Amino acid sequence: MSNNQPAVLDFEKKINELEEKIKTLNTLAKDSDVDIGKEINRLQQKLEKQIKLSYANLTPWQRVQIARHPHRPQCLDYINGLIEDFVPLCGDRLFADDPTMIGGMGRFKGMSVIVLGQEKGQDLETRVKYNFGMAKPEGYRKAQRLMNIADKFNLPVICFVDTDGAYPGIESEARGQAEAIASSIQKCLQIKVPLISIIIGMGGSGGAIAIATANRILMLENSIYSVISPEGCASILWRSADKAKEAAEALKLTAYDLKNLNVIDEIISEPEGGAHRDTMATIEKVGDCIYRHLKELLLLSRDELKKQRNEKFLEMGRNLNIEG
Repeated sequence: MSNNQPAVLDFEKKINELEEKIKTLNTLAKDSDVDIGKEINRLQQKLEKQIKLSYANLTPWQRVQIARHPHRPQCLDYINGLIEDFVPLCGDRLFADDPTMIGGMGRFKGMSVIVLGQEKGQDLETRVKYNFGMAKPEGYRKAQRLMNIADKFNLPVICFVDTDGAYPGIESEARGQAEAIASSIQKCLQIKVPLISIIIGMGGSGGAIAIATANRILMLENSIYSVISPEGCASILWRSADKAKEAAEALKLTAYDLKNLNVIDEIISEPEGGAHRDTMATIEKVGDCIYRHLKELLLLSRDELKKQRNEKFLEMGRNLNIEG
């Protein structure tokens, strides 16, 4: 599971070795009169080549690993980097507040917006706080409440999707998890304001689509979007999670697979070596892409926005071709 995802991925070991050597030489350079600049530059060039080589032809399973990387920028990173004057709005007005589902109001490039997204946490303490990115029913009902506010005050909605799936615990089922997800999808289809969703890491099952039934679905190139995790799929089909690599191939869960299937609208390229290597550059690229799509959607009337979104998903169901 992603909870135990190592900071150094299997196919990044050579990259990590070079980074450690450069780090060591940089430390020595500060404490020594010996000029080792040439050696550092040589290793830096070698590192850049190794990153390009390692990331040139990634397999679906390798992209799953990158999507789960613990240092990958998360929902709150994007909010802090892109949204000014962010004010969290808590609670579903029915049961409780779910901290996993971040929601609030702020300004994006001068425009007032409603922001939603799943937060996973950066360390053990915050991961427990945010329930490892798995929202409970009250989280999806909070999302619906905020979408109602957006619709009432004509505010665009921006969603940052990053979850392995909705929380499957007994208490969630008792409080109507399936209904909350279904109602959230329905609310996405009903509102008459621009709705843009960005898959920034894990787009898992109904937990993701509950806030990703949008006018525009954008996806970072090393994120994934799937009805089930590779391990879950492998456990069902082959009775063994060891077949996760094969399942990742079969699920067509990468951004490139989904763009070919017309499930998403655009792939956002990541910095060389993945989003976890340059958080700020990634956030800037995501912000530019959101702004471009938002400007296009703001040209549509409220009724046209709703119609476009509904037709988008109806067309997807009619024409989805997964052969080959």
